[in-house]
Amino acid sequence: MDSFAKYLLTGLIILVALGQFLQVITRYVLQVPVMGLEETMLYPTLWLYILGAVNASREDTHIRANVLEIAIKTRRGHTILAIVGEVISLSVGLWLMSWAWDYTGYAWRVWKESPTLYIPTFYSDVALVTGLGLMMLYTATHLVRHVNALRGHGATR
Repeated sequence: MDSFAKYLLTGLIILVALGQFLQVITRYVLQVPVMGLEETMLYPTLWLYILGAVNASREDTHIRANVLEIAIKTRRGHTILAIVGEVISLSVGLWLMSWAWDYTGYAWRVWKESPTLYIPTFYSDVALVTGLGLMMLYTATHLVRHVNALRGHGATR
């Protein structure tokens, strides 16, 4: 899974960078803008953003402001704090995922298309529910890992 995510994210980064490069060259150097390029770049850009957040969840490298870790001195206290954080993240994430699920159902029913190229926007809309689902899966995995560490069956981080 690590190598798949690495290659997918690298491919998306390259695709977005090449698209932006092409747009700058054609629009500002050649003075011939490519119609619809912004529209097509929306899809890999959105998937890159969402899958980048999924990757941060998978690696457990989201930016955190754990001020309480300074006050808590024991390893057990840090593990309990991590469990509380994961439970809160899971609760909020599942709530947001229910909204994303409803929005995906709406996007499926309406089946909007992009204004210039008529590409179905569903392919970008579904990224949100997919990303949140994967993030909640990784959050639940981290929660189980922390609970097991609290019970004494393994180390956290």
